[in-house]
Amino acid sequence: MYLDVVDLRAFYAEHLGQVAARLVGARLRKHWPSLKGERLLGMGYATPYLPALAEGAERTIAFMPAVQGVVNWPPEGPNAAALVADDALPLPDAMIDRVLVIHSLEMSESPREQLREIWRVLAPGGRVLVVVPNRRGIWAWAEKTPFGYGRPFTRGQLTALLRDTMFSPLGWSEALAAPPIRRRPWLRTGNSWEQIGVALWGAFAGVIIVEATKQLYQGIPARARGRLKPAFRPALAPPAATARGPAALILPPDAAPTAS
Repeated sequence: MYLDVVDLRAFYAEHLGQVAARLVGARLRKHWPSLKGERLLGMGYATPYLPALAEGAERTIAFMPAVQGVVNWPPEGPNAAALVADDALPLPDAMIDRVLVIHSLEMSESPREQLREIWRVLAPGGRVLVVVPNRRGIWAWAEKTPFGYGRPFTRGQLTALLRDTMFSPLGWSEALAAPPIRRRPWLRTGNSWEQIGVALWGAFAGVIIVEATKQLYQGIPARARGRLKPAFRPALAPPAATARGPAALILPPDAAPTAS
């Protein structure tokens, strides 16, 4: 079940949420340092991360699931956020170049259907950046943060889901290796703890980040090599007739041929 948009907005308004946005955002920018001329879509609650990625982008929009709720974004200028069904996006095929998915996949009733819909609206060769809670990380157990809700993932589970929805993973990273502690002295050293944590215990970081590209084909299982199986024999044709040919005459055992 999705968190309410009011709770998400409140989390990112406090110091711990700002630290999380800064640490995760730094990782996202390493994957996508420049989106100049690209069309960018944020899926879920992506608005804390879109401004840093959207610099130079041709167009940036934010879609928020209907069960979560929506807020106006950006605060200034025309609204670019919309309330949508996460498995029926109001966009034509192949319209978007990049999609950032955060606070969405782990809470969706059908992650597969959501990714298939994202695949539909992505242009050929388009890329998606997915951020999900790490099943092994301590943030997945902290219900005082949005990353403690929904269904966390492992790398293997996320890889299987992406391949099942015709995406090919390109690169992985982790973020939020620092523990979710709200004390201000701890928050001031968040960057240092993040660098140390990613280097030493990255497998236990709070979130997994994967960049994947849209596949335009799907593999077909290979057939076993060998001779083709013979076709079925007609059910009404006697075995001997099939062997001798259509002109053969089959007589009953007690009948004898007569001379002409």
